[in-house]
Amino acid sequence: MRVIGLLGGSFDPVHAGHLQLARDALAHLPLSEVRFMPAARPWQKGELTAAAHRAHMIELAIAGEPGCVLDMHEIERGGTTYTIDTLRALRSGPDRDAALALIMGSDQFARFDTWRDWRGILELAHLAVARRAGAPAVLSPTLAEANERHRCAPQDLARRPAGGIAEFPMTPVEASATEARRLVRDASAEAASRLARFVPSAVLDYIRAHRLYA
Repeated sequence: MRVIGLLGGSFDPVHAGHLQLARDALAHLPLSEVRFMPAARPWQKGELTAAAHRAHMIELAIAGEPGCVLDMHEIERGGTTYTIDTLRALRSGPDRDAALALIMGSDQFARFDTWRDWRGILELAHLAVARRAGAPAVLSPTLAEANERHRCAPQDLARRPAGGIAEFPMTPVEASATEARRLVRDASAEAASRLARFVPSAVLDYIRAHRLYA
């Protein structure tokens, strides 16, 4: 069964952590591709940079990344973005018979039971959770029970369309969109050096050309 990886988020801006997450998912999971899916308006976040800018930065970032593509589904749908709505739409389209795997970090997974209809999400997709070094995420009793019940090996994602929770290792990357935005506003040489490690050069050139986050 074809397995499609879905990497959602605000990507404001896309950074090295997002790219490494996609690379590690492709390396350790039976994925045919990873789709970067920028949200139109994430329900858990405030104001964002215009969707066209965020999407174009993703295009620049993944230009040299095999297996990575941009998916504009959530931006084109518009409105507040809920993952359950996205999955329902995918299940009614050309990908109805594919296995879908939501790629997320362990910190996101620790809050998964706060998502709208999170149990319904598991009926429509797998979860692929990046395992990072350090202390394991603390799960609520409800989520811990669901994790135990749905846990599977990475190769099992290709055996059914949804319902599994698989872990995979992620190479540590110290990067965050919040820190990247802060560094853009910092004119120091040290900030510029750190920013060059956080953000792909083509994306950084785009940010500066359009005066984003200034």
